[in-house]
Amino acid sequence: MKDESGAQQSRTKWLLIFGCWSFVALFFTSQTFAQSHISKDSISFWRAMSWQFFSCYVWFAITPIVLWFDSHFRLERGRWARSLPAHFLFSIVVALVQQSIDALVLPRLGYYPGVTFTSYFQAYKFFLLVNFHLSLFFYWGILGVNYAIDYYRKFRERELRASQLETRLAQARLQVLKMQLHPHFLFNTLNAISELVYKDPESAEQMITNLSDLLRLSLENVGVQEVPLKQELDFLNKYVEIEQTRFHDRLRMSMSIEPEALDASVPNMILQPLVENAIRHGIGPRSSGGCIEIGADRVDGMLHLFVRDDGRGLLGGEQQALKEGVGLANTRARLSHLYGAEHRFDLQDSPGGGLTVDLAIPFKISEVNEG
Repeated sequence: MKDESGAQQSRTKWLLIFGCWSFVALFFTSQTFAQSHISKDSISFWRAMSWQFFSCYVWFAITPIVLWFDSHFRLERGRWARSLPAHFLFSIVVALVQQSIDALVLPRLGYYPGVTFTSYFQAYKFFLLVNFHLSLFFYWGILGVNYAIDYYRKFRERELRASQLETRLAQARLQVLKMQLHPHFLFNTLNAISELVYKDPESAEQMITNLSDLLRLSLENVGVQEVPLKQELDFLNKYVEIEQTRFHDRLRMSMSIEPEALDASVPNMILQPLVENAIRHGIGPRSSGGCIEIGADRVDGMLHLFVRDDGRGLLGGEQQALKEGVGLANTRARLSHLYGAEHRFDLQDSPGGGLTVDLAIPFKISEVNEG
């Protein structure tokens, strides 16, 4: 496949070069035809075309030779002292050869009107006097265009490498941020299991089973930054089951999810740290427990998500401390890396008591296939 691609690119390149020389031939044809009318010489358009196209197609045949020579004598830093004199001498040789071919063929095509050549050498001398400098210009023009194309290609390659590096760096940062949540979450879960081992072995065993399922789901998505919302909710349900084992009937969960939102793309593990904070700061401190509500809908091209608890809300200076915690700080950083300014993330007291974490990201259908 790579060889076929290279061959296709080479064919395209030489077709473009052929087209460029054809354009040059048309340009000089129109110039010659116009000049003949000003000087009142009777030159037909087709005769002028035959001269210019022949000469330019000779240059088309010479072009690969010029490019081959340039590949051995590049005009680059550290090579100027050797390459520049070599190109200067070679350009003279190429111009002499090209003019010798023109002198052999063009007089047979009626070039130049009003001039008769008694010998090939007389014609060759005439061509050198009239067109030699133009041949030098064409030689250096080929080099100039070739270097301009090389410079542009290298510029695009540098841009592509820089873009790829930036993407890999962003992915690495996101992965670091996401992986910071795992030890934090695992520590809390294992600590809860250790408390239940002696008090309620059955619940501890169930909690270990749920944790195993949760880790399996987590490992299946290592390196994946975005997943469908329904997959994120499956993961969240496993986490909530673990917490409900610990809190029993003190922790209740409700969901209000629009069907259209289920296939929307969301950051992997974006809801778990928000629910964990709601349990830790809102539900956990209350002896009566409470309820956590998860909501998702589409509004004006944005996916709107919220996590709301009916706990105690923010007390005193807790808001700043909560924002700087591992869960919310990493969530904010991940959203910023993934969506830039195209997201919203708010933390505020709910009107009826408790806390609401509200976020919005661009709505797009996930390309990740479950299963």
